[in-house]
Amino acid sequence: MISLDRVGVTYADEPAPALSGVDLAVPEGELVLVVGRTGSGKSTLLRTLNGLVPHFSGGTLHGRVVVDGRDTRTHRPRDLADVVGYVGQDPLAGFVTDTVEEELAYGMESLGLPPDVMRKRVEETLDLLGLAEVRDRAVADLSGGQQQRVAIGSVLTTHPRLLVLDEPTSALDPLAAEEVLATLQRLVHDLGMTVVLAEHRLERVVQYADRVVLLPGGSGPVVGGAPADVLRNSPVAPPVVELGRVAGWDPLPLSVRDARRLAGPLRERLATAPAPPARPGAGPVVARAERVVASYGRFPALAGVSVDLSGGEVVALMGRNGAGKSTLLKTLVGLKRPSSGRVEVDGLDPAGLRPSRLLRHVGMVPQVPADLLYASSVARECEQADRDTGVAAGTTLELFGRLSPDVPLDRHPRDLSEGQRLTLALSVVLAARPPLLLLDEPTRGLDYTAKHRLVEILRDLAGQGHAVLVATHDVELVAEVAARVLVLAQGELVADGPTTDVVVSSPAFAPQVAKVLAPQRWLTPTEVALALADEPVTP
Repeated sequence: MISLDRVGVTYADEPAPALSGVDLAVPEGELVLVVGRTGSGKSTLLRTLNGLVPHFSGGTLHGRVVVDGRDTRTHRPRDLADVVGYVGQDPLAGFVTDTVEEELAYGMESLGLPPDVMRKRVEETLDLLGLAEVRDRAVADLSGGQQQRVAIGSVLTTHPRLLVLDEPTSALDPLAAEEVLATLQRLVHDLGMTVVLAEHRLERVVQYADRVVLLPGGSGPVVGGAPADVLRNSPVAPPVVELGRVAGWDPLPLSVRDARRLAGPLRERLATAPAPPARPGAGPVVARAERVVASYGRFPALAGVSVDLSGGEVVALMGRNGAGKSTLLKTLVGLKRPSSGRVEVDGLDPAGLRPSRLLRHVGMVPQVPADLLYASSVARECEQADRDTGVAAGTTLELFGRLSPDVPLDRHPRDLSEGQRLTLALSVVLAARPPLLLLDEPTRGLDYTAKHRLVEILRDLAGQGHAVLVATHDVELVAEVAARVLVLAQGELVADGPTTDVVVSSPAFAPQVAKVLAPQRWLTPTEVALALADEPVTP
């Protein structure tokens, strides 16, 4: 189905190739997972499969890419549209119509399919991806996760033979991600579709993969093979594999079920170990929402939510797609005025503050950090942030240098990695030192290394007295850094408590380590490793 022969890609003005010497053969009916650190070339590899590289992106393609017998050098993306379905990292950027149903039908209309076929496939896809309730909604008004499912559905309706997905579960809640991945597995097993996807949240995907392709970045060789073999020495690995490394299990488990079968002796060792230290407690209240109600037209988003946020504490905001997480953040930052109830930040109503004053009380990094970045270089972005916030020249640049060292200052923000864009947006927001910091899905596009760096940043901010609220579907991030968890469901606050109390008993929001070692209350491989390191040595 796919043949890559010594494939390399070099972009103009870049000192090193984005890809080099990739040899890969994928038969029909396989699910192939592409892994690697941010910037290793995963997205570039995926975009060669439908001709976006080099026909759209530019650059020089070396070697040969053949998909279903078609050479991408001579076949442009439109010539491959009936064979390859492609979904990029930013679903909203790829939408061409207004409503969900229209978007699902657009690809079929472009291929000239009969109306009765289109109607049948639209209905099947709405049911397959759980989108029937939002079929008439505007795609721009959907949550990020709902938009992701619409994007996947819009290519599934064309019945491609090859489905290429870049970060397909990044904006999905855990249960929605499982549903989408189970759907992909059915397409592979039952219909013989070939699926190639890149994903940083390996804990969600690796158990479904037939093969893993590791891109090391730089000039290192590409490694491909069975998932357990590739992940044994991979620099990126899901928590269940890291736990297997800590415990010395062989073979390494790829799923929670496999790990639980091996975990009996480990649970016995941990039964007498001291519990992990408590996470930092809360300081004075910085922000308060009281009985907040908000809606979008006739669609309710928040239904009487009350919550306090305190300095020195990292709080996770969780819930399924469309539960109201982003809306709560928007009310706290003043972007959306509630229809009833009250919001206070530092004793002030954020919706009534001018932007120049608001920056000193609350800052928000949206789901797409690039939305905050509009200058032509990193240096100019930092200079503009200093002027906007009225701080001393060089303040934002110094912050960015600590968060992402060694980034060329003349580089355009759009040319940065996802992690670098996130830290630049964070620096812009933090320059004014707001007591309340809001982050909406900050780990989208981040590999495990970048995520660990984000955890350190959030801990430092809490240590400096900031109140940090993180809306996320990333249960592993929550396990690492959050002291407290809020859970929203249909606009209502249904849980508010310490992280261990909320997530350990939750099938949806428990991290992998908690599922493996339940009923014990361990959350991360690091906690387990530290506990085992403190075991007394037997003479």
